[in-house]
Amino acid sequence: MSVFAHLDRQAFVVIDDAFDPQTISDLRALAVSMAGDMRDAGVGRGAATLAKSIRADRIVWLEPSAVLQPVRAYFERIHEIRVAINRQWFLGADEIEAHFSHYPPGAHYSRHLDRFRDDDARVVSTVLYLNPDWKPGDGGELRLYPADAERIDIEPIGGRLILFLSAELEHEVLPTRLDRYSIAGWMRRRR
Repeated sequence: MSVFAHLDRQAFVVIDDAFDPQTISDLRALAVSMAGDMRDAGVGRGAATLAKSIRADRIVWLEPSAVLQPVRAYFERIHEIRVAINRQWFLGADEIEAHFSHYPPGAHYSRHLDRFRDDDARVVSTVLYLNPDWKPGDGGELRLYPADAERIDIEPIGGRLILFLSAELEHEVLPTRLDRYSIAGWMRRRR
């Protein structure tokens, strides 16, 4: 069975080692080096509201046209996955948006959906973890709330990629005990 069949059956899929270890290492180093450029993430769209009680991560947006090799490698791989998903389900996702995300110790993101109420552009959410040597007890798990199942906690292990349906799967990031880095992204339909 294709890993993407899980996306259809349970609204999410976890792919370990979705990227080669050198790319993960390079992306992590780049995210750490960009920490000074990151801004507090907001809640909502446009002039987003800063609400630390809901969300306490810091982000910097990435461009698909980036010249830095690790970022290009990320977008190329996500593009390949997007094409495969579109072939199977005709979702019409033809754009990718993404940002580095840093959760400092204690940071979290409360339960939410990734699709805005008045905009159905986001189809598939992606999270790529950049955390080497993450261990149980380090926190920062992604907690998923499948509609017909018990909640599921997924550890943010380096190289792990999670895909889930943006409009169907509520999720949250549990408080982290260590600096937690990832790339959050969305496969989108054009507006």
